[in-house]
Amino acid sequence: MTSKSTPDEIRARFDQDVERFSNLASGQSATVDAPLSLELIAQAAALTNPEATHLLDIGCGAGNYTLKVLERLPRLSISLVDLSRPMLERAKDRIAQVTSNPVTCWQSDIRDLELETERYDLILAAAVLHHLRDENEWEQVFHKIYRSLKPGGSFWVSDLVEHSLPQVQAFMWERYGRYLSELKDDTYRDQVFDYIRKEDTPRPLIFQLNLLRRSGFQQVEVLHKNNCFAAFGAVKGR
Repeated sequence: MTSKSTPDEIRARFDQDVERFSNLASGQSATVDAPLSLELIAQAAALTNPEATHLLDIGCGAGNYTLKVLERLPRLSISLVDLSRPMLERAKDRIAQVTSNPVTCWQSDIRDLELETERYDLILAAAVLHHLRDENEWEQVFHKIYRSLKPGGSFWVSDLVEHSLPQVQAFMWERYGRYLSELKDDTYRDQVFDYIRKEDTPRPLIFQLNLLRRSGFQQVEVLHKNNCFAAFGAVKGR
């Protein structure tokens, strides 16, 4: 774990990538089925909590997921969290173009941020949880998210995942490498693999589904999985 990038190093990289991440087609190109996962999560969130009034977007980036949810739930008040100040500013500017409702921004690491208990109807976490490190961090963050949801609120995740069986992980990683090479070239594949090795510590989908249940969520749902990426969520009991 000590060889992984620090939060400051991750923040510095994303500070330089605002323009790319403001466009889903280019910013999420390394993510398999990124547009589909975005659409599925937005629809699932809106159908699960149609009367929602407060949304929290963890690791909001340039705001793509919040913007997509706002298409279906335009009355939402928004809270944004990201390590990168330029990302937060871009997300807030884009969101302000489609809603006059309050938009609150926190430049913070979710591991450090105190969240109000039972505040949010919806919480989103897209391509961010894979930066959590040891199991204790994963448990603390999932429990924090559970506590901050209102009864009946839901939590939706789109992220890179590992596989529990080494043979399956190797097979899926080889397939993902072919996807990246076909998308651009082998140099691009190597660049993506390099920053994943430096920055990311993803956990298996099953690990995260079980952790959701241990955190208190009563209903857990998988929306989509393709190769090393998954979209899933959970609902807090009333």
